Amino acid sequence: MDAQFHVLAVDDSIIDRKLIERLLKTSSFQVTAVDSPNKALEFLGLKGNQGCFDESLANKVNMIITDYSMPGMTGYDLLRKIKESERFRDIPVVIMSSENIPARINRCLAEGAEEFFLKPVQLSDVDKLKPHLLRSKVKDFCKFQQHRRLLTWYSDNQNLCQRCI
Repeated sequence: MDAQFHVLAVDDSIIDRKLIERLLKTSSFQVTAVDSPNKALEFLGLKGNQGCFDESLANKVNMIITDYSMPGMTGYDLLRKIKESERFRDIPVVIMSSENIPARINRCLAEGAEEFFLKPVQLSDVDKLKPHLLRSKVKDFCKFQQHRRLLTWYSDNQNLCQRCI
């Protein structure tokens, strides 16, 4: 996989943030790491204070991976804000946590998280991200083509057009 995939990693723990950043970079992802959900929202331009917002970088984010338990806002809350956003709702979001709480995991998955990883995250977990990223790219391509009216849109279980499968 080449560096065309950009992942926004969110974790308040510097140790966990550096670990996920290293694992993602080892798998050839471009990584932007921030230490809070509020900084993630600022980076994406979804927060009132747009001082740090760089639209060219934010538009290139292909996935968000976030810790669940953080002060001020949980990863679940961040997930909900992303999924409520017109611009970022189709970006895959992955939640990570050191706590194996089935109700929490199910709630995150029901709200739209692609995966829920238990910490410490392993390289094998990072490998599970690739299909979600590829599916996201195909969806983006199909939406682009649909917008330009070059393809007929066919709806199936994964909302992918027939020609792009």
